[in-house]
Amino acid sequence: MNIFFDLVPLFLFFIAYKFLGIYSATTVAIAASILQVVYTRIKHKKFELIQVVTCVMILVFGGMTLIFREPLFIKWKPTMINWLMAIVFMASQLCYKKTLLQHMLKNKISAAEDIWKKLNYMWIGFFIIIGTANIIVAYNFDTDTWVHFKVFGILSIALLFGIIQTLYLRKNATML
Repeated sequence: MNIFFDLVPLFLFFIAYKFLGIYSATTVAIAASILQVVYTRIKHKKFELIQVVTCVMILVFGGMTLIFREPLFIKWKPTMINWLMAIVFMASQLCYKKTLLQHMLKNKISAAEDIWKKLNYMWIGFFIIIGTANIIVAYNFDTDTWVHFKVFGILSIALLFGIIQTLYLRKNATML
């Protein structure tokens, strides 16, 4: 999937937040996420699992935010998604012969088994740290600070992590 397309609901959330506040931004994020899943289904004739999981999380946590008029619920969503991803990556390593990364990148990258495991552990750590950082910001700072952290902080950290992963792969793997 196109990374920029995947970020559309996030950026629409941010714009709506700046002009209309957290509840309208949450509504926009819910609508954008649903439209994104529907568009992907129509265009590609399939669902993207991460989009569906994210959409469900936005529906649940965003819905609770709107129903109870409590912004803390939507603030939990990034933590829940990241911790869920950590669990999925850990389960892939424990339950299958290949890690999730190895399965996803098998046609693009060739690497030794220990490299795949190290990469997988790096991703597990990344997801745990990002989820923990999000919840710390959510509980210790105002909503405006959290929105900026969610949009720019997490995105910047993810970009930096992606660069580190790329450098690690260049040194320890072969691109196919």
